[in-house]
Amino acid sequence: MSGSRRIELRRGHNYAISIFAALLMAAVASVASNRPAASQQDSTGAPKLVGTEIAPRGQRDVKDIAYGDWKKLCFKSGAAKMICRTSIAGAFPTGQIAVRVDIVEREGDGTARLQVFSPVGMYLPTPVKLTVDQGKPHGVPYTWCLTNACIAGTAADPNMVSEIASGQTLRLEFVDSSLLTLTTSLPLGRFAAAHKSAPAQTFEQDIDE
Repeated sequence: MSGSRRIELRRGHNYAISIFAALLMAAVASVASNRPAASQQDSTGAPKLVGTEIAPRGQRDVKDIAYGDWKKLCFKSGAAKMICRTSIAGAFPTGQIAVRVDIVEREGDGTARLQVFSPVGMYLPTPVKLTVDQGKPHGVPYTWCLTNACIAGTAADPNMVSEIASGQTLRLEFVDSSLLTLTTSLPLGRFAAAHKSAPAQTFEQDIDE
């Protein structure tokens, strides 16, 4: 094989790895214990409502978000444990994703993580407030931001996952940079079935050393 052919194959291999890495990014980053974002969480992993000195000056229910169905995707890379993500996303009429909620779990270790993707422009010192039906609210602090979204995340113990699985509606509250509380509600009726079922799709990548 010529040198140029070897270079071409190597580039193709690296490109495949980078594509798979992009698919894994949200799931792997949320469960990796050595990520800087995770180190910002309380050592107990329990969600807390973080107070702020500046109270919101009003509230608005965001009604133009259309939610899809809950879907389970799994990701497998080489000998690493499989990571599965059960998600629902809501979009504005323009097609732009407004909100995404994930329950991310690594195969075999019994742990889960809840993460909420919201648009940029939120008041980050105030966590996302998550309430199942009429239950007790959970505070989910922001951990990191991308160019088009900010991610709030916290450990999800079995009680939280069971609460979501048995609930009907999940209410989310965000505080934006104008100090308005934005609220949206999404359906939970099909979460349990999607969470327990086989994945709708599994992404695999074998990386040769």
